[in-house]
Amino acid sequence: MLHEHPAVVEAAVVGKPDERWGEVCVAFVVVRDETDDAELVEHCRARLARFKVPKEIRFVDALPRSGMNKVLKDELKVLV
Repeated sequence: MLHEHPAVVEAAVVGKPDERWGEVCVAFVVVRDETDDAELVEHCRARLARFKVPKEIRFVDALPRSGMNKVLKDELKVLV
């Protein structure tokens, strides 16, 4: 869903432990244009169920990738 926002180049979502919910979504986003996390959360709220909306958005220069060009979500989970 984040990929549909015009400012987003690429994104990946991982789970973060949460006392209340067990786990919440954290999105790692690479952007091409100026945007903020509130705008991206609002974009998601309009299109996703409430529990699927990221609770946190982190802006990164690039997503870690394997030799096969797959996003290395284990490396992102270390950052949450």
